[in-house]
Amino acid sequence: MDQIITLDSRQEAALQQVADRFVSLHKGDTMKALKEMIVLNGYLQDQIDALKRRQNQ
Repeated sequence: MDQIITLDSRQEAALQQVADRFVSLHKGDTMKALKEMIVLNGYLQDQIDALKRRQNQ
């Protein structure tokens, strides 16, 4: 990660709401939700990297 982002209280509350919904999709299993988030982030990073490679060609 290249930078640290600071959130204000409104942004933090919105992020908490999204996180709560994501965990609830996994029936409250935070470890399962975390594992899926890691997989999703890896998938999205692969897509970003592929787009960057295409732009540099």
